Amino acid sequence: MSDTFKIKLSIADRVYPLTIHPSQEEGLRKAAKQIELLAKNFEQNYAVRDKQDVLAMCALHFASKSTQNSIDENKDYQESQDRLVALEALIDNSLG
Repeated sequence: MSDTFKIKLSIADRVYPLTIHPSQEEGLRKAAKQIELLAKNFEQNYAVRDKQDVLAMCALHFASKSTQNSIDENKDYQESQDRLVALEALIDNSLG
């Protein structure tokens, strides 16, 4: 018995059949819904009619968001590291 099943997702007026694991379904459906909402927003606000342009804008939006999150996480990590080094120096000075 296979642990995969088939679903159909609609994105930009096209249906995409996928074979997935059950654990992927919720994420894929939510992602497709986000793409649909963003695509409609681009079409309404920028008078873009070509679906390829709309989907390219969606891809850019999500890729830049992911990239920015990664940059922000790296900054947060570095700030935490700097604070830990400073705290360690304070402890060493207090003990020494």
